[in-house]
Amino acid sequence: MVFTIGSMRENRAQRAGVLGAARTAVLSGARTGARRRTHASACSTVAQYTGAFGWAVVPGARAARGGTACSCGDVRCKRPGAHPLPFAEEVPAQSSPQEAAEAWAQVPGAAVMLPAGRAFDVLDVAEEPGRRALARLERMGLRVGPVLLAPTGRAQFFVAPGAAAELPALLYRMGWDDARLDLRCLGTGDHVTAPPSDLGGLGPVRWLREPRPSGRDGLPQPPEARLLLGTLAYVSHRARVSA
Repeated sequence: MVFTIGSMRENRAQRAGVLGAARTAVLSGARTGARRRTHASACSTVAQYTGAFGWAVVPGARAARGGTACSCGDVRCKRPGAHPLPFAEEVPAQSSPQEAAEAWAQVPGAAVMLPAGRAFDVLDVAEEPGRRALARLERMGLRVGPVLLAPTGRAQFFVAPGAAAELPALLYRMGWDDARLDLRCLGTGDHVTAPPSDLGGLGPVRWLREPRPSGRDGLPQPPEARLLLGTLAYVSHRARVSA
């Protein structure tokens, strides 16, 4: 196939048009009533995530209820409402409240997403086993970090970064390497949707266990994955056997 200068320009113009339409879709609409309150809540939460918790925040796509149309503008999007926006810049960790609010004002309506692999990785399990594991871990007196509850029926445990790369070795050492577990780990390159956003039009994401200051600097300090993994693997295995 031969590309001419003209065709290359047309391709660039078409891509710019798609991104422009996506940006307009995200930014358009009068922010009145509930919409304004939602935007204000998101701005406040983004400022808390970046400033108080030391997490970067990435503006994410939104999807119509039912997850059919994605605000990224790609009609063939394979993950409607569940990925970062291609044209939006992340709000860096340690941003001041004013900086965070000003940055988020550029993308009103965007979903709040957190990048894994930096301040934390995420152990992802089914909701009911996750709830049972959390109760068991707290009874044991183990330190547990933040836990998200997604409307897809998943519980997401924040653990120290590096867990995704170490997961196969950890499961091997614990004797769970040959078990069929409904458990995965999200790391570098992955994102999780955080409150107050919804996920793919399916419903709101909630904290099953909210972030709490625990380090000397007051930032949440997620535990090492190995401290939680045995319990999460056990309850995940029991749930699969009982199903």
